[in-house]
Amino acid sequence: MEQKSPGYVNVQGFFVYLVIKESTSTSKIAFQKVKKVLLILVLVISSNSCDYSKNSTITSEESEFSTIENWINTADDSIHLPIKKRQEVLDKALQEILDLDNDSISLKYLSSASLTYKKLKDSSGFRYANKKAQEKSTKRNNYKILGESHWDMASFMLSYNVTDSAYFHYRKAYKSFNKLPVDSTSLSLNARMLYNMGRIQDYFKDYLGAEKSITKALRIFDDLNDYRRIYSCNNMLGIIAGGMNNSKKSLEYYKKAGLNIKKIRFPNENAYLWENRNNIANEFLRSEDYFKAEKAYLELLTDQKLKLEDLSLYSKALASQGYAIFKGRKNISEAHDLLSKAIRLNDSIGFIVDQSRAKKYYAELLAAEGDTIKSKQYAQEALALAKVTSNNDQHLKVLRLLTNMDNQNAVVYSNEFYELSERIKDEERAIRDKFARIRLETDEVIERNEILYRQKQVWTGVAIGLLLLGASIFVIVYQRISNNKLKFQQKQQENNQEIYNLMLSQQGKFEEGKQLEQKRISEELHDGILGEMLGIRLILSGLNDKEDEASVNQRAALIEKLRDLEEEIRTISHELNDAAYQKIYNFIVSLEDLINTIGKSSGISCSFVYTENVQWDNLDGDIKINVYRIIQESLQNCVKHAQCKMVNVSFVLENEQLTLTIEDDGIGFDTTKGKRGIGLRNVTARVKKIKGTYTIISKKGRGTTIIVSLPANYTQLKDPKVFLERRQAVNV
Repeated sequence: MEQKSPGYVNVQGFFVYLVIKESTSTSKIAFQKVKKVLLILVLVISSNSCDYSKNSTITSEESEFSTIENWINTADDSIHLPIKKRQEVLDKALQEILDLDNDSISLKYLSSASLTYKKLKDSSGFRYANKKAQEKSTKRNNYKILGESHWDMASFMLSYNVTDSAYFHYRKAYKSFNKLPVDSTSLSLNARMLYNMGRIQDYFKDYLGAEKSITKALRIFDDLNDYRRIYSCNNMLGIIAGGMNNSKKSLEYYKKAGLNIKKIRFPNENAYLWENRNNIANEFLRSEDYFKAEKAYLELLTDQKLKLEDLSLYSKALASQGYAIFKGRKNISEAHDLLSKAIRLNDSIGFIVDQSRAKKYYAELLAAEGDTIKSKQYAQEALALAKVTSNNDQHLKVLRLLTNMDNQNAVVYSNEFYELSERIKDEERAIRDKFARIRLETDEVIERNEILYRQKQVWTGVAIGLLLLGASIFVIVYQRISNNKLKFQQKQQENNQEIYNLMLSQQGKFEEGKQLEQKRISEELHDGILGEMLGIRLILSGLNDKEDEASVNQRAALIEKLRDLEEEIRTISHELNDAAYQKIYNFIVSLEDLINTIGKSSGISCSFVYTENVQWDNLDGDIKINVYRIIQESLQNCVKHAQCKMVNVSFVLENEQLTLTIEDDGIGFDTTKGKRGIGLRNVTARVKKIKGTYTIISKKGRGTTIIVSLPANYTQLKDPKVFLERRQAVNV
């Protein structure tokens, strides 16, 4: 990277120059960017991996892209997070970006990441990300990203006042954008780079080079009818003409700029208008046409909105008008009031950029009044402010004033003036030479690239010939391989058919076993329980009208027999139910399947969150099956009655207490009126069965929230083989 020139070490120098040469309102327009307001994304970064449903439609690649984008947005917009934390998130995003196989997506995120590093003032992170973006875009010939990367680096260099390197990267960006297909976007990008190069050239008094760059940019903006930038170019050409002491040409450009103000469709039209009037007045003042300058500043200051909306420009205009009155009409009293008012205003708003100029004017006025002591004091204050703001032009003007004002130190000030003037000239000359070398080197690179391109065409022809020869050999070999492959596929098809027949046979045996088990249960119920119940019914029918003690005792015995049958039915039921419970071998996956299935079939957006570090599969079977049915019943109610668009389900564990929450954004209902349907009665019954509590919160038009709280009871299987056998049975 090129080093800074020794005389331009202050970071504020270049920006102070822009503020001095253009009005404060333009500086604001030029450097402010309208940014879209984004929602702050809160990321939960954990070491546990998430389980995804088999029916999920989001691929792992899309999920990865979404995560990277969220990380970048978090680092960019989460101002509530510490800078260090935002940098850590951005570092993690950058690492993921560099690991991506998709170069086009990687380039897109690299560009965003580098800008975010710049926003966080992470110099090393920005340089690294920007370098990677340049390398990848060069490799893929993605000239848009390459140009934008050089553009970002140029802006970064300007922020550190490394103007020669900034010019180099603006020119590289211009060359990259020049390789894009010609359309309005690429033309506008080219013109913006030319405009930025022209501003830097003007800063180093390379007026001819600056005029050439800005004029070229102006032609493009004219073709695009970009009135705001047409205005900026004319404005800049006026500044350049003024720098070359061509007052007439400068005023012509300012007037052209003024004609474009009404064509700019922006709400801040006044800012452009004030700037234009101030620039015209400044040119009159610079060319010592004090009467026209006073009139122009008076026209600007009579606009009442200026003082309310732009105090900095108002203060500059006050000081300038005061000086114009002092030098023109020689009205020292009126000039004194305006200049002192401007100095006080600058102090109150902290506008030190123009304070050196105002105090220099005031020192001249005091000297004219004969107040030598105060005039020297203000001149020395102006000198100190010029040094602080790195305003070399003002620095020289104050030194010249002090040389004429302070006879005792005139030699010291004169020597300092001479040394500073020579140093500035040498540095400006060196920078202009460097600009010329940059342009020359860039042109040489283009010429070398053209030679390489022609060589590439020759080698491409040779490669095509070799490729055709290789293709011929390949076709011959491929035919032989294809024949062998067909034979192999035929054999494989025979083997697959045999495997399929075995699978059908196994499935048939499974169905046969299932039918045998169903038949066994049916026989057990029919031959055992139904037979006994029939006999008991017939006996009870005969004893129905008898009230003697023997009949009563016999009825009691039969009732006891019915209880035994009840226990036998319960035993069979429990055996069947136990298998149903164990089907939920992975409880959370089952719930996700249920929620996703209902969501997809109904078109409702369903979400599910749960506590991850819980052994859900070890919950009691009663809890699992009833929670599953409660969620199922509640979601069906949402589909049938709620008319909702979104349902949120959460299942969390806190202090050994399970809390199930089902919330929708539907039409709701009045919980104090009407009867509850069978669905809600079923939910109530299931909650009561597992010893939980149940709350419904709902209002018409505000959705419904169901909260179920129940104790967390776990069951550990004594024999691990039982769990494996049950899981294998379900998988079959």
